[in-house]
Amino acid sequence: MRIDTLRDLLKSCEPNVTAIQTFYKESDIEQKHQELHQQMNSPDQIWGSTEQINCAKEYQKYDSFLTEYREIIQQYKDIIEIVELFSDDEAVLEEQEKILLTLKKKISSFKLSLLFGKEEDAGNCFLTINAGAGGTESQDWAEMLLRMYIRFCEREKKNIQIVDYQSGEEAGIKSATLYIKGKYSYGLLSCEAGIHRLVRISPFDSNKRRHTSFAAVTVFPEVPESTIEINENDLRIDTYRAGGAGGQHVNKTDSAVRITHLPTKTVAQCQDGRSQLQNKQTAMKVLISRLTELQKEEQRAKEQSIERKKIEWGSQIRSYVLHPYKMVKDHRTAFESPQPQNVLDGELIDFIEAYLVSQASID
Repeated sequence: MRIDTLRDLLKSCEPNVTAIQTFYKESDIEQKHQELHQQMNSPDQIWGSTEQINCAKEYQKYDSFLTEYREIIQQYKDIIEIVELFSDDEAVLEEQEKILLTLKKKISSFKLSLLFGKEEDAGNCFLTINAGAGGTESQDWAEMLLRMYIRFCEREKKNIQIVDYQSGEEAGIKSATLYIKGKYSYGLLSCEAGIHRLVRISPFDSNKRRHTSFAAVTVFPEVPESTIEINENDLRIDTYRAGGAGGQHVNKTDSAVRITHLPTKTVAQCQDGRSQLQNKQTAMKVLISRLTELQKEEQRAKEQSIERKKIEWGSQIRSYVLHPYKMVKDHRTAFESPQPQNVLDGELIDFIEAYLVSQASID
């Protein structure tokens, strides 16, 4: 019966709703919201000043949170009441089921947003995939990961741009970089940074032997160009003819741009744009973001004495096993899925949520 389906749906939403309410009760969000409101309306506040603008931005953030929180809780309570009042009315129950399915996604998304603690979590990001040890096998695996992240971004309604794509020699890709735009793009995808390991029967091995492949995923937030100063004399800019995935301009003009930061040997390239200028601007965005992240990594390494992991055995964050059994396991959280094909089709949100919850627990 539809009433039973609705009750099961409501029950499945309950843990997330409880988690959201607990977070709200333990936080000082409402108090902070009131303080910012008073500060904005203070006679001492100078309209148009930097302080006033920053205060308004901060107030808007808390106001949006409170509005969304109240709407979610109220809608959840309303559905519970309507379902019990009209338990025999199939038309009403059908309508409430549609509303609840939409609300369930909203609840899950809102809960995730509570787990993002860094300012850059809310912004856009760049995601780079590099094939590791294993030649053609790993290049094919890198392309599978590229498709997985594209599908994930499509599911999460993010805008995606492939800014760089380096084809493999026989199959797959050597590397690719995505520019991902949308709220909490960095917060979500930063959870995917690390080494990804695939175990399968190789489609490239005539003897049908089992192979292990590796690929590295790096994720860094988009940052304003003013974040870091770069001496133009430290840059080498090369142009070349684009190749691989791309639009109508690929392989027709030398519009692709590669920028190398000589002191750090950091490279950023773009071939997706319609013009050399457009590609240069995008490549500079990538370079600035990479250099900013490099500085952070170096600082963390000094503080924690961490060595950068190699793309090989023993350093993976997640394993995708297609043979002799089927399983995807995240080694950081022990979260598993027995459906690797669904995961490779972009169903990553459960893995991301498990990681964010584990990090929040550590903090």
